[in-house]
Amino acid sequence: MDTVILEKARSWVNGNYDADTKNAVQELINHHPNELMEAFYRNLEFGTGGLRGIMGVGTNRMNKYTVGMATQGFANYLMKTYPNQTIRVAIAHDCRNNSRFFAETTAQVFAANGIKVFLFEDLRPTPELSFAVRSLHCNAGVVCTASHNPKEYNGYKAYWNDGGQLVPPHDKNVIKEVEAIQSIDDVKWSGGNANITIIGAEMDQQYLKMVKSLSVYPEVIQQQKDLKIVYTPIHGSGIKLVPAALSAFGFTNVHIVEEQATPDGNFPTVAYPNPEESETMRMGLEKAKALDADILLGTDPDADRVGVGVKNHKGEWVLMNGNQTAVLAFAYLIEARRKKGIAQPNDMVITTIVTTEMINEVARQNNVACYNVLTGFKWIAELIKEKEGKENYVIGGEESFGLMIGNQIRDKDAISAVALLCEMAAYEKQQGKTLFDKLIELYMQYGFYYENLISITKKGMDGQKEIAAMMEGYRSNPPKSINNSQVVTLLDYESQKGTNLLTGEQWAIQLPKSNVLQFITKDGSKISARPSGTEPKIKFYFSVHTRLPNKNEFDKKLEELKQKISGIIASMQLS
Repeated sequence: MDTVILEKARSWVNGNYDADTKNAVQELINHHPNELMEAFYRNLEFGTGGLRGIMGVGTNRMNKYTVGMATQGFANYLMKTYPNQTIRVAIAHDCRNNSRFFAETTAQVFAANGIKVFLFEDLRPTPELSFAVRSLHCNAGVVCTASHNPKEYNGYKAYWNDGGQLVPPHDKNVIKEVEAIQSIDDVKWSGGNANITIIGAEMDQQYLKMVKSLSVYPEVIQQQKDLKIVYTPIHGSGIKLVPAALSAFGFTNVHIVEEQATPDGNFPTVAYPNPEESETMRMGLEKAKALDADILLGTDPDADRVGVGVKNHKGEWVLMNGNQTAVLAFAYLIEARRKKGIAQPNDMVITTIVTTEMINEVARQNNVACYNVLTGFKWIAELIKEKEGKENYVIGGEESFGLMIGNQIRDKDAISAVALLCEMAAYEKQQGKTLFDKLIELYMQYGFYYENLISITKKGMDGQKEIAAMMEGYRSNPPKSINNSQVVTLLDYESQKGTNLLTGEQWAIQLPKSNVLQFITKDGSKISARPSGTEPKIKFYFSVHTRLPNKNEFDKKLEELKQKISGIIASMQLS
């Protein structure tokens, strides 16, 4: 056993930790050396978005002590940033095991530091936390969630005063303060209960009023109010607000997947509580088929991601990917606002560098400004702040099943997305079409774009090193061709340089540094490589496109695009 790891573990047995924690660590020392190593080989990193990790004892685990130390560091930064002021922080949590405990721990540490805390009474969706930070004029916010990760995980997302997650310089400055907390004895654990205010129903009503204001065609919903909707919260916090949001929009025919309706951090009916996974949406699909529904929607544990099921052009139920959902939502808001006469000349939309280029094309053809930012809704939020008063933000989104609609929120929001997607389905049904019919029409109008994503997981101590080595290999020796098409452009967001590989010409990328590489080939294919910021995996994004002259060629063209991506994956030896 590594003596440094053993020493760290023994410091927990001998320190001011509770008896259960000490006993659990001693058990690892005595009988489980491998688990001990994983639990103590490093400190759980407070990254630019906060904490995320497996729950358990140890410095590399999510537990009362790692959460408390992170909160003390965050509190110290807030007190330095707002000296001699009343500091206000909102706190929420999802359905995960220990989420309430972590949220209360966070509240107690902030409160013990003299900070005024607004703690939700019970689980709530992440987007409502973002909304609450803005509504209550807070300086910061925290939500305890690991989003769509497996049940063993929990996390801690940190927000700034605009309701968006931390961005520079605050993210790095908070990290420094957290790293400066060397011991649990540096943490103020209790003594500030008078600073904690419990919030709930009143904030729900404010939030739902905001969501209802996003409706463009309430008169269409009145005519299609019996649209048959199936919804699953996948055991998560969406059950708190999605049914209420649909009711506020005017929908009356909503069917909940009862087996997945009760919040449960063990996620008993799914292996992985992520609406991106077809198996996770299986129960919803079965119910949608049985009821002959018009649309199926599912939200992840903290209700910031949304999965969508619709009938395709053959009447078969299919799950749309995040890019397809985003294209439909962007196109609807751009087109519907124009038809309704509420579009503004300074309207703008925002997408990310790994999301479908089709959104850029939709915006371009409609003369709407479209900006591309780094992956993550914090960058969308930051750009909204930068453009405030000059341009009118309408919608933002990315391929990872996330949308952010309207300017009163600063994080991805599956509650408003569900409501708006149902309005879109009602609008198309009014015209005798489905959302899938509309998607094909968009492909004919703007070009047929198709995307796919694969993730390669590298667990344990060596995982991060292997991922770093893969990225360094691509960076120092980029492929000359991919799938028999010459690589013409390399975009390196870490060095903030774009390179024309044919001429050697270089230019500056005007975005913050990020460990992302993109290869663009002569035939227009785009391949992006990006290590995950929250999980031990590297993601590869593939985007290809062609023309779709008519609806009858949809299946043929789709197969051609799928084969093209398969060729790219094989060419890069990723399969």
